[in-house]
Amino acid sequence: MKNFVLASLFTASVFFSNCGAPRKVERMDPNQVTDISGRWNDTDSKLVAEEMIKDVLERPWRSNYETKNQKKPTVVVGQVRNKTSEHIDAAVFIKNIERNFINSGTVSVVQSGAERIELRDERNDQQTFSSEETRKKWGKEKGADFMLNGVILSITDEFKKQKTVKYQINLELTDLETNEKVWIGEKEIKKYIKN
Repeated sequence: MKNFVLASLFTASVFFSNCGAPRKVERMDPNQVTDISGRWNDTDSKLVAEEMIKDVLERPWRSNYETKNQKKPTVVVGQVRNKTSEHIDAAVFIKNIERNFINSGTVSVVQSGAERIELRDERNDQQTFSSEETRKKWGKEKGADFMLNGVILSITDEFKKQKTVKYQINLELTDLETNEKVWIGEKEIKKYIKN
């Protein structure tokens, strides 16, 4: 019986030691381009946001607004819907867009959606729990003049061990008072993947 137990332990240790190579993890520069799967990734999100926000800020809507109103416009970034067959976290792309807008210094950006609700909940709590000198007042929010929203689409063409994926990103900027579309941007990325 003792030999059977020792043989079983030896067999189990050999089996589990051969189940796979040990995992290796390396730190890398977050700005380094990596495209392992060929799917939408952090580099795509960052580059598309930079290019599209550069384009929207160079168009006439901004200078027209500033001339008429004597102030820089305020933008809210709405939904960017993922209509691809992949899982794409649109929140990462939206944050890249917001960062590029804010860092340009040419527009103001206000919170949208769930973040705005969270801020209002905090302001509501302050009315009860904060001192009068530090509590924030209701009715002081900055309203947006324009809303940016859009969609991420993809087309996949595949045969045997080859595949191309074309991503098309469409964004629109709309005047919130008039519903007039003042800018439409489009960016395409095409990837060739061979297995």
